[in-house]
Amino acid sequence: MATLFSKIIDGEIPGHFVWQDEVCVAFLVIDPLTDGHTIVVPRTEVDQWLDADEELVAHLVGVAKQVGLAQRQAWDAPRAGLMVMGFEVPHLHVHVWPTWSMADFDLSRVTHGEDQKVLADNAQRVRDGLRGLGHSSVVPG
Repeated sequence: MATLFSKIIDGEIPGHFVWQDEVCVAFLVIDPLTDGHTIVVPRTEVDQWLDADEELVAHLVGVAKQVGLAQRQAWDAPRAGLMVMGFEVPHLHVHVWPTWSMADFDLSRVTHGEDQKVLADNAQRVRDGLRGLGHSSVVPG
């Protein structure tokens, strides 16, 4: 059975994509820690990061780094957070979001069901940042 993320990747469920390559995609989460909160997800269903080969993990973290650079610039944030959890959806995904303090890592502070217009605007900011970093070929839209 396809995971929620596979359904988003396949277009069965809408998503605010900021990166699409042959190995992975990145899209905004609907329950963000901060504006611009994005996950990087492999196209292949892998349950958790320990099950993935080193090449895939390296690719996902490399994409997350580029997304984090774009987020840091777009929101003038001093840092970008990175987290791999994997309990909520059994499909490997790397969270990356602009951060200003350790409080931005507190999962109890997520915004539940973020407004679609806000998500669309935030996705555009990340896309613009990625294009500015020279990644136009993998940035949708």
